[in-house]
Amino acid sequence: TEQNYTVAQAATSLGISSKTLHTWVTLTRNQHDGVLSDDERAELKRLRKENKELRMEKEILKKASAFFAKHMS
Repeated sequence: TEQNYTVAQAATSLGISSKTLHTWVTLTRNQHDGVLSDDERAELKRLRKENKELRMEKEILKKASAFFAKHMS
């Protein structure tokens, strides 16, 4: 579990039964099993685009750095 709690400890701290917590976890996993919301899909698209741009900028800077290192010495 993410916070290193047992199910029983997490349920107790939430004031619910372990069975209720198991039910919630199962329902949540089934609802989100590989399905992205529209907002999540838009965010993923934006992040992929940003990642692509950053990779291109990194390559340009790497080439410029090599060029200037070669021609300045």
